Amino acid sequence: MTITDEQLAAAGNVVDDDYRHVTKQISAGEPLVLPGTILKWYGLCRADQVVDSAAARAFVAAEVTAGRLPIAGDLGFVIHHLSGEHVHLLLVCTWRGNNEMWETIYARDDREDTGFGLMGQTPHRGVMCVWEFGAVAHEHRAWTRYLRSARDAPAKRAYVESSVTGPI
Repeated sequence: MTITDEQLAAAGNVVDDDYRHVTKQISAGEPLVLPGTILKWYGLCRADQVVDSAAARAFVAAEVTAGRLPIAGDLGFVIHHLSGEHVHLLLVCTWRGNNEMWETIYARDDREDTGFGLMGQTPHRGVMCVWEFGAVAHEHRAWTRYLRSARDAPAKRAYVESSVTGPI
């Protein structure tokens, strides 16, 4: 099949002309260890910003403890993304069903006097941005190594201790 210039001209025009893509920094934090659950923790922001994850970690722990985030027995990771200047996204991802990544997304806007809340569900919605994919790509490779392993305690430890840090 040949794609014509006309077809190309009509598709993919979603990037604003004045958008300038920047490099962001991902950093691995201490895992969030809860009864029966271990979540690796990543902070993601521009190099000139700092992501303070203390409130976000407490929020995720409270959601799990209260049963609103039913991930008991899971392994996974959280991406705490400072998007722009004020919006904090929490992507809570766990591994289930042998090879599936499950996700719950929360958001908080510093300009509003509210805490984290679940992101709304729509028929066609944003999943994650290109920067968040950096952590997900690493986690995909780490979980695949685990799946191909003996899946014993050393393999589980290797997964939990594998993280990514650096520019994205």
